[in-house]
Amino acid sequence: MTLFERLAITAQQHPQRLVLAEGTEPRTLKAADRVIADGIAHVTLIGDREAIMAKAEELGLSNIGKATVVNPNDAEFTEPYAQLFKKLREKKGMTIEKARETVKDPLYLGCLMIKNGDADCQVAGAQNTTGNVLRAAFQVLKTKPGISVVSGAFIMLLPPGVPYGTDHMLILADCAVVPNPTAEELAQIAISTATTARNIAGIEPKVAMLSYSTKGSAAGELVDKVVTATRIARDLDPQLVIDGEMQSDAAIVPGVAQQKAPGSSVAGQANVLVFPSLEVGNIAYKLIQRLAGAGAVGPILQGLAAPVNDLSRGCLVDDIYKTIIVTCNQAIGDKHLN
Repeated sequence: MTLFERLAITAQQHPQRLVLAEGTEPRTLKAADRVIADGIAHVTLIGDREAIMAKAEELGLSNIGKATVVNPNDAEFTEPYAQLFKKLREKKGMTIEKARETVKDPLYLGCLMIKNGDADCQVAGAQNTTGNVLRAAFQVLKTKPGISVVSGAFIMLLPPGVPYGTDHMLILADCAVVPNPTAEELAQIAISTATTARNIAGIEPKVAMLSYSTKGSAAGELVDKVVTATRIARDLDPQLVIDGEMQSDAAIVPGVAQQKAPGSSVAGQANVLVFPSLEVGNIAYKLIQRLAGAGAVGPILQGLAAPVNDLSRGCLVDDIYKTIIVTCNQAIGDKHLN
């Protein structure tokens, strides 16, 4: 059974209330039609109902009529969310007039529906920029308790002949959001990525905090940051299996681990790799993808108080469908943790 087959079954067994903010976008509608047909989620589309149904008919989609459709220009529907947004942002100078205008933006309306308990998760980005998707999520949902940073993880699906990771998977972070995390932020990224490993990859995390040094083999400010981050992560989650600082070969190659980090609970068997900067993480995941022929699932946004995931504006229908499955599984995992 593949990763997505397993995740799809979990989503079908625990269907979540999914908001798709870009309700008239053709690829999104095609993915929504498939999601409804497969029983993956209870779908809410944001947009004008007539426009959505006309586009669905034009595309030959037969299941969109089963979705809930909410109109961001329906003042009666949006008023409770405007009141909620004013309350959330009152200290930032939010007025009810400005809130009423803001909730006409589907990205904000979707997040406010989640905040109000009327939905579980949101996927957007086929039309909107990453900045716009994240801005709405930050302002409305904020981050999980104890987490102040949002990061992006990739699940690398390794070919059968590659002997590293767990079940041919490695989880890498941060590869998408934070350019140069502090030690505190790096520790939080490690904890969030461990949660992604459990909830999405379905594996028990063994986290390696990567550096150009292994257990003091080199020195410097960058090494110190990783050492400090490892200590903070242990303090935040004493049950987490984590070690560092270590080089990437010591993290995943048993023979190297025996020489460089004997006695480590992680070295030589790491399945979660936390990089010291976005630059390193982004370069690494793309190299693994190309040189090893690995599949890359992500970026999976982590750290938000409720799951919101961003799409590439060049995404395919299948990309949206898979992102929806991942997002629903994040929501399921969050509920099980709570």
